[in-house]
Amino acid sequence: MIIDDDPKICLLFSKLLKQMGHEAYVASTMKEGLVLCNNECFDLVLLDLELPDGNGLQILPELMKTDSEPEVIIITGTGDARGAQMAFKSGAWDYVQKPFLLDEVSLPITRALQYRREKQTEKTPVSLVRSHIIGESDVIHKCLEDVAMAAGSDASVLITGETGTGKELFARAIHENSKRASKPFIAVDCGALPETLVESTLFGHEKGSFTGAQTRQDGLIVQAHGGTLMLDEVGDLPLKVQKSFLRTLQERRVRLIGGKSEKHVDFRLVAATNLDLDKMVKEKIFRADLLYRIRAMEIKLPSLRERENDIEEITIKKTYELARRYDIETKAISPEFFKTLAAQNWPGNVRELINVLEYALASAGQDPTLFPKHLPPEYRTAGLEFDAVPAKKSIQLPVGDLGAGDDLPTLKDYRTSIEKEYLKQLLKRVNGDREKANKISGISQSRLYGLLKKHNLSGFGSS
Repeated sequence: MIIDDDPKICLLFSKLLKQMGHEAYVASTMKEGLVLCNNECFDLVLLDLELPDGNGLQILPELMKTDSEPEVIIITGTGDARGAQMAFKSGAWDYVQKPFLLDEVSLPITRALQYRREKQTEKTPVSLVRSHIIGESDVIHKCLEDVAMAAGSDASVLITGETGTGKELFARAIHENSKRASKPFIAVDCGALPETLVESTLFGHEKGSFTGAQTRQDGLIVQAHGGTLMLDEVGDLPLKVQKSFLRTLQERRVRLIGGKSEKHVDFRLVAATNLDLDKMVKEKIFRADLLYRIRAMEIKLPSLRERENDIEEITIKKTYELARRYDIETKAISPEFFKTLAAQNWPGNVRELINVLEYALASAGQDPTLFPKHLPPEYRTAGLEFDAVPAKKSIQLPVGDLGAGDDLPTLKDYRTSIEKEYLKQLLKRVNGDREKANKISGISQSRLYGLLKKHNLSGFGSS
């Protein structure tokens, strides 16, 4: 499939592809290209970025989600680093700038189709062991694809994400789907270890090597031999320990504290953090060489705010698990309960949600169904609207203008007026882009809809 509005380019590619033994279809707009890709099966899409109805990057994710999941090569006359980065982040095979020689574009085409043939002839993959990872949202499926990729190699993996997003679950999933699954999975929270014990915990110690070392003790690195070592909150490792651990990673040998000889160790490293390690490197509190070693692959976990569609499934499954754990009757869950949960911001993510569900079960007691009344009070107020505008009064004040003289509005009316004016400006600026509106305003989609309804604003794209 060639998606380009330049007839000369389309003719050039059509002839080239025919010479290479392939059949080519042509579309001159994004809309036409998407329709064709949804109705036909394509192995490869050559996608121009400058099209009559927009930038080709807008449809790149949709193209790759069509039934045939084609490889995509970006063709553009105005290349820039940001565009290339976005294309590769979305999974594009290559990025070629006009003008180009035929050899410069025929090689990526050949390689992309060769890769596709190899991928299609692979054995049917074994179902992924999800290790209690719940959810079917697109962002979670992308993370699971990354887990499958990581499980197929022995490269070090860095898992990043906010607190409570399930970093250890994903680390376990990598281990359980790898060739090391039958060997130990050793997890340690670096942030929970006193600085004086980090080295002995990781590397082990000989008897008498320091005060309190009454017996010889293997460290967690040795215990993980043959399996996977997970360093949670790796950013909390002291600099001195970072240097020693880097050497162990490079040499695959470890020396116990107070020991005279080294021991070979074979382990796979999965590290995790909610910190910005690149920033820590610039501040010289984390070693750049260690970061390179632990980030051979990176999996970025989404926040619960980004997977709103998963909240209901997580709630159902976790409520059932908690009821079994505490040996109580399984509860039914009301629609209002789900709605209240969906209105939250969840700074603590899935871990916070589980804690709230434990509270709700305890609060419900013998009640057979969970309702919002069973939630902590601070969670019940999310989504509620206060200080509604009186129907009889409509005040139009510019932001920052309190009028003149003694004719001041009430504080309540002034806040309402400013809120409405802000929403009007927001709708104009985002031009119908819902995600952009959420990002700029800093509030959830459900909260934004509630405010629009409160002020009788007609929705995205108009006011």
